[in-house]
Amino acid sequence: MKKLVFGLMSLLLLSASVFAQSDLQPLAVVKLNKNESITVKQLKSRCEIYQKQMGRTLTLDEKKSVLDTLIEEKLVIQAAQKAGLSIPDSVVDQYFIQSMSQSLGTQVTEKQLSDLVQKTYNMTLDAYLQKQLGMNIAEYKSYLKNQLMMQQYVVQQRQTELQKIAPTDEEIRMAYESSKSSFVWNDMLKVFLVVVPKGSDENAAKIKINDLLKKYKDKKLTSTQIALQSETENSGYQAGELIVPKNEASANGLGMTLQNLLYLFTQNVGFCSEIQETDADYRFISIINKYDAKMLGISDIVQPDTTVTVYEYIRSSLAQQKQQIYMQQAAVEISKQLNVPENVERKKTGDALDKLLNWGE
Repeated sequence: MKKLVFGLMSLLLLSASVFAQSDLQPLAVVKLNKNESITVKQLKSRCEIYQKQMGRTLTLDEKKSVLDTLIEEKLVIQAAQKAGLSIPDSVVDQYFIQSMSQSLGTQVTEKQLSDLVQKTYNMTLDAYLQKQLGMNIAEYKSYLKNQLMMQQYVVQQRQTELQKIAPTDEEIRMAYESSKSSFVWNDMLKVFLVVVPKGSDENAAKIKINDLLKKYKDKKLTSTQIALQSETENSGYQAGELIVPKNEASANGLGMTLQNLLYLFTQNVGFCSEIQETDADYRFISIINKYDAKMLGISDIVQPDTTVTVYEYIRSSLAQQKQQIYMQQAAVEISKQLNVPENVERKKTGDALDKLLNWGE
């Protein structure tokens, strides 16, 4: 009996070893700048990401397309490295947190993101990204770094063409007419907000907010002066002007109820609140200006106290769209030009390749 169990165990170990060796087999070697292998394991990892997004298993032809994508990505990255381009980790970290913040609709730090994911989903950020994207934090940042590197190289190679891309006047006006209803102002307030965190000395914070409010009401300090002083080291408070639309999200951002925000909208310009206390701070708010809801014409400014018109906003947006489309096309063209036998050695082709790619089928 012991011999039988030992035999089965040996067979299982041998099977696992065969699969491991299969995963490590190189499918291609990219050698434009240095020799880099693309293994079965790397291809499987990328295919799993696409399968998770698509909700189905990839076909044999689709796996071959993914392999071509991996080859061409490495070619462009090696070309970028050969050209002396690099992306600092700090830039990758910033891009990562910006993309995460954009998806959440609010600016967060990586720690805040980790805490939010833990609280909301009861899992680490690593585990959350693995579940959503098939990559942990380090793998996802590595992926982003490669994407940024390729983008930088394409921009370098096609900079002259990119600078020439611009929407026509007709395209801008057509875009405005087709989406005119989206160019509106809601009722808005321009407010001056002063916040003094309680910190470790709640009494000192209360004295400071009272002093600031008195000086502001007595016109001994203007909103500009208070805001400038808040930027000095160890000022102990924050202050600044904000444009506030009439909605619940704005109320939440100001740390007040929607009812209290609606009350502010009933007040006149120049109104200044009394000191309000929250769990974390003391604050007061003053109304600087009011803006009524209206439809925007093509020559109107997009937001109060700015100089950007609807026309200029649309022109910038269309230019970015056109450049993005061109960048995608240029990336394909450049990668295809690099994908030649002297730069890529295909280790597996034909039936041998098909056999290695038949996992999960």
